[in-house]
Amino acid sequence: MKMEIEERARDSADNCLACTSCIANCPITEAERKYKGPKFVGPAHNRMHFSDANDVENTLDFCSNCKNCDITCPSGVSVSTLNMLERAKYYRTHPHSQRDQMLAHGEDMAKKLDSIPLGKTFANLGMSIGKAFGVLDMMGLAGKRDMPAYAPKYFMDMFKEIKQTSYPDKVVFFPGCYINANDPEVGVAFVKVMQANHIEVLVDENFVCCGSPLVVTGYLDEAEANAHKNVDRIKYWQSKGYPVVACCTSCSLMLKQEYAELFSQQDMVDAAKNVYDAFEYLEILEEQGKLSHDFAGKKDKKYLYHAPCHLRAQAIGLPAYKMLKDMVGIEIENADAGCCGMSGNYGFKKEKYEISMKVGEELFKKIKESGANEVVCDCGTCRMQIVHATHAKVCHPIQLLAKAYKRFNKQ
Repeated sequence: MKMEIEERARDSADNCLACTSCIANCPITEAERKYKGPKFVGPAHNRMHFSDANDVENTLDFCSNCKNCDITCPSGVSVSTLNMLERAKYYRTHPHSQRDQMLAHGEDMAKKLDSIPLGKTFANLGMSIGKAFGVLDMMGLAGKRDMPAYAPKYFMDMFKEIKQTSYPDKVVFFPGCYINANDPEVGVAFVKVMQANHIEVLVDENFVCCGSPLVVTGYLDEAEANAHKNVDRIKYWQSKGYPVVACCTSCSLMLKQEYAELFSQQDMVDAAKNVYDAFEYLEILEEQGKLSHDFAGKKDKKYLYHAPCHLRAQAIGLPAYKMLKDMVGIEIENADAGCCGMSGNYGFKKEKYEISMKVGEELFKKIKESGANEVVCDCGTCRMQIVHATHAKVCHPIQLLAKAYKRFNKQ
């Protein structure tokens, strides 16, 4: 069922007052003056309804979908979503590059490599060699970066080996592509935290990529197909009373908010009510008096917390930072330094590399000056950007919380 017209993101363009708030707070506009800014690419063009497919804004590709325009818009315009709709319209009549095809379909690649003996090992080796000999540059990728390495064992395989205690309370974990294939220890830490709180974790092998990398590269039809598959599964678990929880803020934002904004389906709005970011869910447990405080005590380390843009766009505050600081008692500081510049697959593009690094300059400076032992961040690609720019040690906050519980503390 379609949503009422006044609720659809595409119709929010008419609320734009052309106040330039989105431009003033756009990290890409500040880093790259060729970009005309969010309101020109999304709201303005959406209202013009160009009839000629070739009549497009020539800076359309600069938007990283970081959501800072949405966060700061005083009129509630879904600026970034309008930008993504315009980008999808462009790619319906223009071909994708092979580079974009690869960046958008990471889940497909991960599955193929997992089905080939030593596939992941050879893929990791190939990426290292490709970087050293300039092959990544020739493919249109940022050759200065390390591509995300595939884990020896994916989370979905590791999960099958975890011996959980069964409890009446259960949650369904949505690992997402990055945690599953590249950083499975984050998923393992999530299971530990849930077990420490007498909650059993389930997984659903019918879940597919949330669609975020598809949306930002203009594969909107494929993203919508993924959205329908995931919404069907979310509603199934909703009928059983089991919430769906994600540790990746881009995944949780997509499931909770962007599906409805992009595709205007009422069932997507209904399903979103059963989706939570991990620390949002833990905060609810705390409010209900159900969160275990069986922590091992303070550690002699200093941490710096970076809040991903896709967390801030959810308007749930900074639950991970608050919990680690106020409840666990960890010495942790909020970097409060804006966007890191990575924005999913944006920073992997050769022509966007310098922009990406310039956007993150304030954060990189803060990290280097902080004297922190480790940087904590909920987003996998943000953590990659931080390591690349500063060589700092990084972790997901759920990993820090898992270590804080006495039953998992090894120090």
